[in-house]
Formats: sequence, structure tokens, C-alpha cells
Amino acid sequence: MNVRKIDTFAGHRDCVYALTPARASHQFFSAGADGLVVRWALDRPDLGTLLARVPASVYALAYDEPHNLLWIGQNFDGVHLIDPDQKTEIHSLRLTNASIFDIQLVENLALVALSDGAVVVLDTADLPNAAPVVRKHLKASDKSARSVAVNPASREFAVGYSDALIRIFDLDKLTLKQVLPAHTNSVFTLQYAPDGRYLLSAGRDAHLKAWSVTEGYAPAQDVVAHLYAINHIAYSPDGTLFATASMDKAVKVWDAATFRLLKVIDKARHAGHGTSVNRLWWSPYRDQLVSAGDDRLISVWEVTR
Repeated sequence: MNVRKIDTFAGHRDCVYALTPARASHQFFSAGADGLVVRWALDRPDLGTLLARVPASVYALAYDEPHNLLWIGQNFDGVHLIDPDQKTEIHSLRLTNASIFDIQLVENLALVALSDGAVVVLDTADLPNAAPVVRKHLKASDKSARSVAVNPASREFAVGYSDALIRIFDLDKLTLKQVLPAHTNSVFTLQYAPDGRYLLSAGRDAHLKAWSVTEGYAPAQDVVAHLYAINHIAYSPDGTLFATASMDKAVKVWDAATFRLLKVIDKARHAGHGTSVNRLWWSPYRDQLVSAGDDRLISVWEVTR
């Protein structure tokens, strides 16, 4: 496997925490501790466009492609829905005084994970004409809900919490189905495999774990994957690879079928990040891997086999 650094996007003034794709395959959005929300183009790294400026850190972004709306989770306030082309706010909801760690959109629902342990389920059926409305509060823990992953194939979604547990919910009934004693510390990131067969989890204990969805979430893999906390997991567009980002400053690329480590991307070998790597996005545009970190930088990688 070969890895080559394509570009570095600089423009954020503080740690970058969130990445999400845009409508065009070569574009994406970023946000972080500086409250700036920026649109970038992989083919024009010098042309970042400021879309919004909010007075708090942003940990969560989500793009609603059917309605062309960007969801911004503003810590200690709520969510803002903006038109990224017009750079105008369409709706806002003052949901919480807690931090917003994740937003996932599925069908006519938005799942918003909060630091007070709640997952707020919003009904988005009337967008863009009417603002989303709260359908349900899922309060399964007093510890932070850190990450949400949705599996349309099994009609479930998983939530990782700071109490080291993963909870599986029914997507249609919005009820708790199962609790997994997953890690020894906070669960920071969850991703279902594109085919829905596995759930990957990772967090503060630096372990990468896989759970077999078809076998009732039986443990399938447990790998000590990094030196420090794992912040995010992202699959390649074709589902054959996935990458992990860590507080140990490294990005690692893995074979999705065997969970074998294929490549380590770090500062010494590839001029990688010099601080914690917080977020990943694997673009279908030329199969480029995008990473963001505490160093205020966004890096773009060409990964070839």
C-alpha cells in the first residue's frame, strides 16, 4: 500500500473536530473549536469558503443532501440548519445547554447525541418548509452520548457512551434493544460496515473492536490499535478498507475483511499531523482520505494498493 500527501488545508484558527461531505463529491465541510464552518474543494485547496461563524465550539456537522441543508451542532445552544449555497440560516432549534457530540441523519429523522447522556430524536419530515420537531428524548445513561451510527439493513442505530457501553436502539420503534459492555472507558466512535454485517467501535482505551451484527453483536475482533485514544473511524467508499484516527497523532489504514493493519500515516513517515487527529472522511473523489486535527490543519491523502 502506498500513501501520498496531496494537500494541506489551512484556515481554521483552532482545533478541527468535524468533517462531513457536501453534495459534490469533491467538496466537504469542516468545523471546530474556532466556531468557523468552512466549505472546501479537493480540486481547489486554496479556495476555502466561510459559510458560518458560531460563538462556540462545533463538534458535529451533518449534510442533508435532499434538502441541501448543513446541520451545525453549536455547543451549549442547539442546532442550526443553513443553506450552504446562500450562506443563510433556514432554521435553528435551541435544544440543550449541553455539548453536541454527533448528528446523524436517516430517512425523516435526525439523531443528536448530547453530553448529558440524551439522544434527541428530531422529526425532519416537513423540511425545508418547517423546522424539525422533537419526537423523542432517549435517555439511557447519565454519561455523555459520544457517537451515533445507523444500520438501515437491520433497522437499528448504535450509540457509544462515556460509561464505556454501546447501546443498540430500534430505528422504527425508537426503543432500547441491547446493551454491549464494550470498552473500559469512553466510546468515542462507531461505524457500521457498509454491508451492515459488523459494527466497529473505539475510544479512550485505544482498542478497536468489531461486533457481529448478524450474531446478536457477538464480539468478532479486539485489537490494541493505537497508543492513545481513538477518535474516529471511517470506511473507504468501496468498503474494503477503513481508517482510524488517534490522539497518538497517527492515522492507520486497515483491511476491512481481515482487520490487518496495512499502513501507518504519521508525521515522521508522511509529514502527517503533529497533534491529535480528531476526524476522518474518505471521499469518493479519487478515493482520497481527509484527516483533521488539533494542529488546525486538514490533510488530504492518496491511498493506493
